[in-house]
Amino acid sequence: MPTFYDPQADAEEATQTMRGLAHATRSLDDPSVTYTTIEYLLSGVRSLRQVLDQLSDAHLNNRGLARDDEGNHLNGAHQALATADELHHAGTLLDQVHARLDNASQHSGGIAWHPQTEHTPITQETARRWVNVVFLDRGQADGVLDLIDEDGAQAGITHLAQWDTGQETTDAAMENGYVYDQPPSADGDKLSTEGDYTISYNQQMGHVALYRSIPAPEDPLPAELSPRRNGLAYAAAGGRSVAGPGGSPTGAAAAAGALYASNAGARPGSRQNTAGRLDSVTKQRQDQAQRDWYASQNRPTSTSRGLSR
Repeated sequence: MPTFYDPQADAEEATQTMRGLAHATRSLDDPSVTYTTIEYLLSGVRSLRQVLDQLSDAHLNNRGLARDDEGNHLNGAHQALATADELHHAGTLLDQVHARLDNASQHSGGIAWHPQTEHTPITQETARRWVNVVFLDRGQADGVLDLIDEDGAQAGITHLAQWDTGQETTDAAMENGYVYDQPPSADGDKLSTEGDYTISYNQQMGHVALYRSIPAPEDPLPAELSPRRNGLAYAAAGGRSVAGPGGSPTGAAAAAGALYASNAGARPGSRQNTAGRLDSVTKQRQDQAQRDWYASQNRPTSTSRGLSR
């Protein structure tokens, strides 16, 4: 409790109080208390400003009693004047602190903090789903896995995102049932997210897949949670099949498959070789994607998927 007459005791208590406040504000679970806290601090700054002025006056008015350790009056008076001057400057700086705190108090007073509910219901506006953009398996994934080894998962996302054709990818994923509550992953898979994209990859099993987040559709999700099709090693653009007759990839998919297959058994490859091959595939993809990936005669007739590798 303040004494109102003992400056040393009250200064010590003020110090302990400020230490307690510094500890108590490390975690503010209820933001509604911040306005009152700022108001108290504003009052405290006004009091501190008064204290500094009074300490300055005490040094100035009593400089005739000042001596240094050797008993020299002139040196003591000089130190008293210097102390008074510094306290005066500190009080002037506190005027700026007071003005800033006053502005903060006014802004904080305009906030109506709503209490946080324990469980926020997921609405149609806030719910998200993930559509499959591309899935590479076995040797076809080695080039991207090498890129991830050398430059990280974000580099893999940047490269595989080139297979995303926007709404066409989303429509194809919806048609083929490649829409998920969460990006699918098996044991040992690693996940990394950048923006709307999430990449799932497994260096040991040799597969990689890219998913894009979309607002939750009104239609219910499919029961299966795997991007793998029976007998299909490479799927792109929302899960549409890129296999031609006999199960071989066509068009840009064939070029990509050739690249990834050529890297099998040669990992880890050099960064320049891997990047150069990936750039070559990207150019082929741009030339042939529209013609090959969405050929209706190649659409699979079944959406059956499993976790077998």
